[in-house]
Amino acid sequence: MSMILSLFWVLLFVVGVIALAYHRVGLKSSTLAVAIAVLAYTQFGDAGWWWLSLLWLGLAGLVLLNLDGLRRRYLSTPLLDLYRNLLPSMSDTEREALEAGTVWWEGELFSGRPDWQRLMSTPAPELTEAEQAFLDGPTEELCGMLDEWDITHRRLDLSPVVWDFIIHNGFFAMIIPKEYGGKGFSAQANSLVLQKIASVSATVASTIGVPNSLGPAELLLHYGTDEQKQRYLPGLANGTEIPCFALTAPRAGSDAASIPDTGIVCEGMWQGEEIVGIRLNWRKRYITLAPIATVLGLAFKLYDPEHLIGEREDYGITSALIPVELPGIDIGRRHFPLNTPFQNGPTVGKDVFVPLDAIIGGQEMAGQGWRMLMELLSAGRCITLPSSATGAAKMAVYSAGAYTRIRKQFNLPVGKFEGVGEALARMVGLTYIAKAATAVTVAAVDRGENPAVASAILKCHATEFNRRVVNDAMDVHGGKGIMMGPKNYLARAYEAVPIGITVEGANILTRSLIIFGQGAVRCHPWVRKELAAAGCEDERQALVDFDRALFGHIGYALSNAARALVLALTHARYVGVPEQGATRRYFQHINRYSAAFALATDVAMLTLGGDLKKKGRLSARLGDVLSAVYLASMVLKHYADEGRLVADLPLVEWSCRNLLYEAQEQLHGLLRNFPNPLAGGLLRLLIFPRGRSYFAPSDALGQQLVERVINPTETRERLCDGIYKRCDGKNPMGLLQQALELAVVMEPLEARLRGAVKDGRVVAPDLPRQVDAAEALGVLSAEEVAQLRDYDTKVMAIVNVDDFSAEELGAKTYLSPGSARTVYADSVAKSSS
Repeated sequence: MSMILSLFWVLLFVVGVIALAYHRVGLKSSTLAVAIAVLAYTQFGDAGWWWLSLLWLGLAGLVLLNLDGLRRRYLSTPLLDLYRNLLPSMSDTEREALEAGTVWWEGELFSGRPDWQRLMSTPAPELTEAEQAFLDGPTEELCGMLDEWDITHRRLDLSPVVWDFIIHNGFFAMIIPKEYGGKGFSAQANSLVLQKIASVSATVASTIGVPNSLGPAELLLHYGTDEQKQRYLPGLANGTEIPCFALTAPRAGSDAASIPDTGIVCEGMWQGEEIVGIRLNWRKRYITLAPIATVLGLAFKLYDPEHLIGEREDYGITSALIPVELPGIDIGRRHFPLNTPFQNGPTVGKDVFVPLDAIIGGQEMAGQGWRMLMELLSAGRCITLPSSATGAAKMAVYSAGAYTRIRKQFNLPVGKFEGVGEALARMVGLTYIAKAATAVTVAAVDRGENPAVASAILKCHATEFNRRVVNDAMDVHGGKGIMMGPKNYLARAYEAVPIGITVEGANILTRSLIIFGQGAVRCHPWVRKELAAAGCEDERQALVDFDRALFGHIGYALSNAARALVLALTHARYVGVPEQGATRRYFQHINRYSAAFALATDVAMLTLGGDLKKKGRLSARLGDVLSAVYLASMVLKHYADEGRLVADLPLVEWSCRNLLYEAQEQLHGLLRNFPNPLAGGLLRLLIFPRGRSYFAPSDALGQQLVERVINPTETRERLCDGIYKRCDGKNPMGLLQQALELAVVMEPLEARLRGAVKDGRVVAPDLPRQVDAAEALGVLSAEEVAQLRDYDTKVMAIVNVDDFSAEELGAKTYLSPGSARTVYADSVAKSSS
């Protein structure tokens, strides 16, 4: 009996301690609770003196921890010294990159206990009347003007009519305020315009996206002087100025902070006067709009060896605006990025002299270029590329759903084959995730957020999802997707995929370094405070701040350990969340994986220290966990914003299940490869005490997605809203939708015809002759025959592919039809002789 009672008390203590940690009870309150428990056990328990002594010693230790002066002197002071010694070195550019932007929902996920009210209480995004009118008017009209085959094959450029339309309708001026002649549109409007255009032409989407993203206009709006704004913004708005921004150099790609381009402060002649200015030398590449630009934004390293503007010699990365007509500038040549001929090319500058006021923001912003770029990239990276990728993915899903319904093999729509269905389900789910994450994150930008880590997640995964969606679309289209020509609506989107993957931070770099590397410092509730304390020059204040951050961090880590264990043991069934409906369990599972991720992050940083920065695979897995729970959160918020429509629930379930399964598997991969086996084993015990229990979406759930996209459903239209769908007789998306709707109407007639073929009354090799025979036998009426023929004509117009003469392709053909035999005979004769 005494053994059972002792076990009861032990269990009570353990549960009590876990409960205190789980609910994040403060140190003083926890000490009081432990003291009451120890007193109760002393009074009513029956353990030996050694156990009581241990409990009282533990309580005494807790009491001592509450004495600030004692704790700081004997614990925090040596730990602060140790922390400073272990702290890895950090360059100014690294620090500026880590500190760029704001912390939004990703910070809640790092906490291990996300505050759902912060996300779910935000209003759904809405467009203004002017923005909606622009989307329905000029944007729709522009899409109707575009001929991607003409752009990418014949001209390798936009037509003069399209260029004129883009410039005069203000497509380059969407982010420029009205006071300077621009549109003053929201980030949401910018995103939706790009999605619609990207559903037609990757070339035009890139052309329009860049001036409305990280470029001279954005830099001027945030950092330019009033004089610079008045000088450039009206011209950028009305199209008399074409901007580009030059950052990447041949020797500095992803490591953009190491650019070798220089600006030397010196005296020189400017407009007939000798002034103090900057002599620039640069060699840049991959610069969008450079071949046609009139004003060049330039990132370079500024040096002042003669101290003409101050005491410093090395100012660091600086940004300036330079008219391209200045002597010494070589610009105009073009790159050719994967048959997507948006204007992109190199630029070289040799001894180009400009005044100091060419620096964006004036002389006082010298050396602030990297910070400016990082801060703007935090917002811009979550608009242009994710929006373009989402628009392309929507187009791929919309076309593949219709095509696999109207395209038949073995008398069955190919969309009914399970192998094709597997790809379609994946396409639908990934597109829904990309759409949801883009809409919700861009709406946060409109509310003033500048989410650096969220933008990296969105850029990386939206473009990756688009890669998988377009690849699947090519697979299910078969030969139709491969044969180039005016009838091919998919191949140029396929070719353009690596462009989005590569630019604005290559995905392989973003995944393995930026998402977690920046997030661990920027979003962690205590790490930045510890770093700030360690760098504080006032030793007394440094100790106070470090002590507060250190013990806050310890409490946070213990809490996440308790939360990870409890939520894993209970499958998170009892944690409170704001939803009580069909999506409730997904909110709860996100809470679980948020705690597990936060715990794994702390253990990784504690055991690996500065070496974690070099462990790209581990960082990538941790980044994938953060990305998965972030994207699942965006799916739930988007579902709420659209009114929690029951018809769309399978898309939400597939998306969340897929993402949470990914989080589980990446945590499993992290633990399997954890460098410290003891720490990895302890983490596994806390995170997966019941093993890996989460499953990927079922085949049955995937089939529900398939049915919603191969039929003309409202879910299909909502998923792919905002793409160019007009049925004008030439738009492939409109023609596909028209054929899909007819496929449903024609189903009874096709079934009757198949029955006649099956029972032997109609014997003919193909549909046209089967229809003729069915009409002659009275199986189908004349009206029904006309309907089937019209439907078949529409289907075959879509299914057919292009062919060309050698001259049309510009090819030099050695053999012509009928000449092969002659060539072969000549070859044999020569061999014989």
